[in-house]
Amino acid sequence: MKLILVTGLPGAGKTEFAEVARSLGLPVVSMGDAVRAEAQRRGLPVSRETLSELAHQLRKDRGPGVVAELCLTQLRSLGSSTAVIDGVRSPAEVAVFRHAANKVVVVGIHAAPRVRFERLRSRGRADDPRSWEVFQNRDREELGFGIGAVLALADVLLVNESSLFEFRRKAACLLQQLVEDP
Repeated sequence: MKLILVTGLPGAGKTEFAEVARSLGLPVVSMGDAVRAEAQRRGLPVSRETLSELAHQLRKDRGPGVVAELCLTQLRSLGSSTAVIDGVRSPAEVAVFRHAANKVVVVGIHAAPRVRFERLRSRGRADDPRSWEVFQNRDREELGFGIGAVLALADVLLVNESSLFEFRRKAACLLQQLVEDP
């Protein structure tokens, strides 16, 4: 199986990248959904705070690659030769996927902090930061998981600071190229 791992800080464009992948017929597994499913399994409320606490606790109890491990069962049931993993946050997660797949490509998505902050504020989700300080704290939390190391070592880096149309075009071209590459 070939895995395309997607990483980036909040608001960079990971979800848009995943949507483009779906539109091309590629299965997408969300690491965040794996944590949400674990919260539901435990009967916990699915809020940003609860999910963050659960993710920290899971990593503390079962190691830094645990969320990737939670995704492996779903991956194996897909029956697809290529899949996209949305939301990789640490080198340990990358290692879990590298061990489970024949080929792994890490795609880092980057956008400047102010661009990401404005995107997050405008999308209107309940867990989006209301202030610059909250936004910076969220970035620090994500960086604490190891996302900076994953971005720094990404095989491909997509900069997402132009129009949504242009980013989707670049994402589609990249995905087609990755699917065709053996």
